[in-house]
Amino acid sequence: MKKLFFVSALALFMTSCATLSTQVGTAGLYTQVKSGEGITSNQVGTKVGTASAVNVLGLVATGDASIQTAANLAGIKKISHIDSEKMNILGLYSTYKVFVYGE
Repeated sequence: MKKLFFVSALALFMTSCATLSTQVGTAGLYTQVKSGEGITSNQVGTKVGTASAVNVLGLVATGDASIQTAANLAGIKKISHIDSEKMNILGLYSTYKVFVYGE
């Protein structure tokens, strides 16, 4: 009985530690999905700004993956569209990147 409780508790503890939701769901072993997040009526620009954040074990999350940061890093004043990339390995390590396009 103690073994069953321990295994159940361990399984519950180890799931969804550093997971990200995606449009296609999150695979248990490995997920890497790129998707569109938003679009404006502005012309597609030549500049691309990127910002990212990382999560380790659901214990430490750090970074600035904001649209404003990505736009500022590339000097973008008029945003045309925004994409993102979400990556997850075993629910233990995940990254989120935002890509901002514009002029």
